[in-house]
Amino acid sequence: MEEKMKIIVLNGSPKGKLSITMQYIKYIEKVFPHHELKIFDISRKLRTIEKDEKVFQEIINEVKSSDGVLWAFPLYYCLVHSNYKRFIELIFERKVTDAFRDKYTVAISTSIHFYDHTAHNYINAICDDLNMKYVDFFSAEMSDILKESGQKKLTLFAENFFRAIEDNQPTSKNYIPIIPNNFDYHSGPPTDRIEVGNEKVVIVTDALTDQNNLNAMIDRFKQSFSKNVEIVNLNELDIKGGCLGCIHCGFDNICVYQDKDEFINFFITKVKSADILIFAGAIKDRYLSSKWKLFFDRSFFNTHQPVLTGTQIGFIISGPLSQLPNIKEIFKAYVEFQQGNLVDFITDEYGESSRIDDLLHNLARRLVKFSGKKYIKPSTFRGIGGMKVFRDDIWGKLRFIFQADHKFYKKHRLYDFPQKNYKVRIFNSIIMTITKIPFIRKKFTDRMKSGMTKPFQKVLKN
Repeated sequence: MEEKMKIIVLNGSPKGKLSITMQYIKYIEKVFPHHELKIFDISRKLRTIEKDEKVFQEIINEVKSSDGVLWAFPLYYCLVHSNYKRFIELIFERKVTDAFRDKYTVAISTSIHFYDHTAHNYINAICDDLNMKYVDFFSAEMSDILKESGQKKLTLFAENFFRAIEDNQPTSKNYIPIIPNNFDYHSGPPTDRIEVGNEKVVIVTDALTDQNNLNAMIDRFKQSFSKNVEIVNLNELDIKGGCLGCIHCGFDNICVYQDKDEFINFFITKVKSADILIFAGAIKDRYLSSKWKLFFDRSFFNTHQPVLTGTQIGFIISGPLSQLPNIKEIFKAYVEFQQGNLVDFITDEYGESSRIDDLLHNLARRLVKFSGKKYIKPSTFRGIGGMKVFRDDIWGKLRFIFQADHKFYKKHRLYDFPQKNYKVRIFNSIIMTITKIPFIRKKFTDRMKSGMTKPFQKVLKN
């Protein structure tokens, strides 16, 4: 008989025991009753955990005495919930990382597979930073466990985790430690001022007074323009709390926090109305701060609808961004799905103040130019693939929950299923039938290259 193990489950859902992710944990408990899975509702009880040192320390002590740690979470905007992110920050801030060292660990998430990989990349990297023994991850579509195949996969996943602990199996590290950037940026005056015209420029930041480089970069960027631009600091907004995961917004995009704090009015009047939008923040662990994560989570009152269409967007980031490609992947996906135009990322990691000045000034110039031209570069798989995931699920099983999305998708013709293109379907049926004849197939293959380029000749000629 297997030796009994004590596994600490860190629940990342603000819904606590009512989380779909927790149903997966309950299933593991059912299949492996001889192991103890001790659950802590991290996201739901974050305020208490952060304010009450005894509550926080109890979790850490339980981690110390455990055989393994299971990170369990739903996806929130390509990552974990802002409260879960804050808990991770507390682990490093309060210097209790040793409690996690050499603990075997896995991660379980539930989602509709929209950028689940970036969330797992983040958790994997955090585990490596904590010197944990990361075994594997399990990224489930929310309803997978309702099928026998999903149950089998989850059982094998949990079995492999317990076996790794029992056998003291070696594990790989996938992420190397981050090398900190100690460069002090000192800006110089701009050589000229860029005319903004009627374009509305908004800078959103969470900059603290001691973040000298970030504040200096924001100030230097601001000086590039011929008129004052608006800066909004998230730390100065009245934000009552993080996303509750209640889906209250699904019917008509009205958040449960409506009229209870300043966030929704700020997002509508500042963020959505901007022609040029700058996100400015500092790296904290392997993302920006949990305050920034709160910003993205709370913006979900817009549900799965692009609300920054045509907006020119730039990022000013203090910290080793080039060492963290996962962050870029998340923000590139965010901008593409929002149907905005990502102009550039500017960081302070170049090691030369004058170069940073030039990059910031050029960013301002390009933002204004692109805004005037209404330039939006074509989407990549990030935006196109992501929208198809939303399209299919909103049309199908999520329609009754996200009725506002369904109305929006119908109105803007986002239900662009290829099956509706009857002209192409008829053409394909005819061609596929006649190309079964050998000599006709040979003619097609011989002329394939020239045939594919023929429609473009008219455009090139004109």
